[in-house]
Formats: sequence, C-alpha cells, structure tokens
Amino acid sequence: MAASQVKLKLLIDTQSKKVLFAEAGKDFVDFLFYLLSLPVSTVVRLLKNEGEVGCLSDLYNSLENLNDTYIQPIQNKTNLLYHKSSLPGSEFPLLLSGADQYSARTSTTRNVYICSTNGYDSDYDGEEDYCSRHASETPNDICPNCRGTMSVVVSLVNSSSAAANNTSTSSGGFVKGMVTYMVMDNLEVKPMSTISSLTLLNSFNVQNIGSLEEKFVALDVDEGLKLLKASLECKNVLTTVFLGNIGVEKGPERQ
Repeated sequence: MAASQVKLKLLIDTQSKKVLFAEAGKDFVDFLFYLLSLPVSTVVRLLKNEGEVGCLSDLYNSLENLNDTYIQPIQNKTNLLYHKSSLPGSEFPLLLSGADQYSARTSTTRNVYICSTNGYDSDYDGEEDYCSRHASETPNDICPNCRGTMSVVVSLVNSSSAAANNTSTSSGGFVKGMVTYMVMDNLEVKPMSTISSLTLLNSFNVQNIGSLEEKFVALDVDEGLKLLKASLECKNVLTTVFLGNIGVEKGPERQ
C-alpha cells in the first residue's frame, strides 16, 4: 500500500441508514489484514488520543512513566512500549501518523542492533559464545553475553522483501491485486462477484432498490484510526465510521 489515501465505494441503504458493504481493492484489504498483526501495545499507543481504550492506556502510561531504576538490567521497557508488528508497516501507512514516529521510523528501516564490543566468552554458560550471535530490534538493549550496549546498526534481510525485488509481478501485501473485494459492515472480506452481490441484497431483504445509494470515500490516517477503534467496539464498523451511527450493533458481552 503505497498511497496515503485508500478509496472505497460504499453501498448504503438510505432507509435503514446502514452501509451494506463496500467495494474495495487490494490496498484496503491489505490494511484490514495488517490490523491483525498489530501488538496490543501498538493499538493502545495509536488509540490513546482517540478516546477510551479501557484501562490498558493506564497500564501503558504506568510502564512509560516507570523509572528505569525499577527495570531489570537485562530488560528494556521500550521493547514493550514500542513492540513492532512482524510485518513491514511501511506497506500499510494509514496508521503511521506523526504521533507514531517511532513505529514509522523503525518499520521503514527494519534495522537490528548488535553489541558494540563484539566480545567472546567461553565461560558464561560453559560453551563458546560470541556477542555477534545476538541481535535486538531495539537500540541500546543489553547484550546477554558481555552485558555491553547493543548499539551497532545492521540491516535486517527480509525474505519477503528479497522475493519482491526478484519478482517483477510482486506487489507486496497479503492479497492479490486486479481483484475487487467485498468488505461487509463487520469487516468480513470476500471476493466480489455479481452473484454474491445479488445474494447479499436478498439476505438484507432490501425491498426498495431505489433506497440504495453509492458513495465514494477516501481513507486517510484519521479514518484509519477510527476504523481500528470501531473494530474493537462494534459490529457495524463501516456504518460507524462513515455514517456516524455509533455502536448500533455491538458484539455479545462476555459474562
């Protein structure tokens, strides 16, 4: 997903004021599936300024404000606060706002860090051990071999990126392009077809075809964050984000 905006075509029932489904391309579907890879700490950080995210924001803030004096010397709280998705976020930029500069920077470069001393130890665990055998995704972590600082930057070779460079037809992401996808109000994704559209309209029991309306919308960072937040709160995500009918169909409450 290279563009900063993603376009959708919504089919809206103006009588019930609901989005029945959206016609979407590869870029939006890739973005939706990317949400599944986000660590909890990343979700909390992204949504802290978008309203309540339960008490997880308080837990996040408490770790952020905790003095390093109380952290184990071999631990780094940055690993939890800025834990990264295993997928390169630069392909899915909708959530990479200016407020999330750390994620934007690290997900683009995909660097790792090795020990600055490059030491050797044969007594630490009874076996030969080299600092160069250890790497961290977070700068200034503590080397488990010599307890030095892991501050030397090296580039991480990503197998999917290498494959993309060697294959001219590869466009990255999860799903194939040149296909139109149907995204339901609850974000269920399926390939688009005329038959599936007609079947879906019958399932919605649409009596008046004249009440249906098409609407083209574009998503940017703000809508991306709203979509992420709504997906955690209700079942009618597209309606909530684009029509403002918040929380009409919430998921079942747990006992």
